[in-house]
Amino acid sequence: MTLVPFDDREGWIWLDGRFTPWREANLHVLSHALHYGSAVFEGERMYDGRIFALEAHTRRLFRSAELLDFEIPFSEDLISQACTETCIKNGLTNCYVRPIAWRGAEQLSVSALSTRTRVAIAVWEWPKYFDATRFQRGVRLSWAQYRRPPAEAAPTAAKAAGLYMICTISKNAAERAGYDDALMLDTSGAVAETTGANIFFVRDGTLYTPKPHCFLDGITRQTVIKLAREAGKRVIETRIEPDELATFSECFIVGTAAEVTPVGEIGEHRFQPGAVTFDLVDHYAKLVRAHTRERALTPA
Repeated sequence: MTLVPFDDREGWIWLDGRFTPWREANLHVLSHALHYGSAVFEGERMYDGRIFALEAHTRRLFRSAELLDFEIPFSEDLISQACTETCIKNGLTNCYVRPIAWRGAEQLSVSALSTRTRVAIAVWEWPKYFDATRFQRGVRLSWAQYRRPPAEAAPTAAKAAGLYMICTISKNAAERAGYDDALMLDTSGAVAETTGANIFFVRDGTLYTPKPHCFLDGITRQTVIKLAREAGKRVIETRIEPDELATFSECFIVGTAAEVTPVGEIGEHRFQPGAVTFDLVDHYAKLVRAHTRERALTPA
């Protein structure tokens, strides 16, 4: 498959308050964010003309910026509106949405008090994260080389660009070895998450998931927990040791990009995607598109 470079596409990007032709939406090579990782972002998806959990994503973007000690120079309402308008401007109704805020090039040192905050929103078509064959059998995870840092050592509650460096290293290593992704542990050696998604396990119909003490409490994670409980499932947020994996029958990961995806393998451990997982796949798919049906049933 030929990849189209992200800097050479048609379309429009919302940049600092106005639409800019895609190829002209640039930043300077001496931007603080490029050298020191001072950027925060969101990953959102539009389904049938509506961005799922848009306001929650926007709130988290602003909270992430606050945790990295900078302010976004627009209101939350304006950023949410701009996300939707960028999809419309590009003629898309089902797509991925990427708002990002970063420190500019006014100052280049560890100190960044004189930098200006830049904001951009880009959108593009987004197919299924994993192909149908891998989805049905469950994706394969290896063990990540690096562990998630503790909250005392990094702003782990922020969706910060710099925190993803160890994720890129781990995912690249996994893909080179023939896996789809990697499972990361926390600093104490307990299960944390994959490089870009939260993880759940199933034992005797009960769901188990790690407490998000050093990684994002994902919006999709929160949504799936709510869906499972509404369906009468018990969900336990707890510490999960790697040697416990042999006691679980099903496993799945959740995230904006992954949605709800079955896992068939983690290192030496095997899982059989089953009813609990696929029920949540269906429930989540119906939820993110529920607004379309509701609109159709509402009298004009």
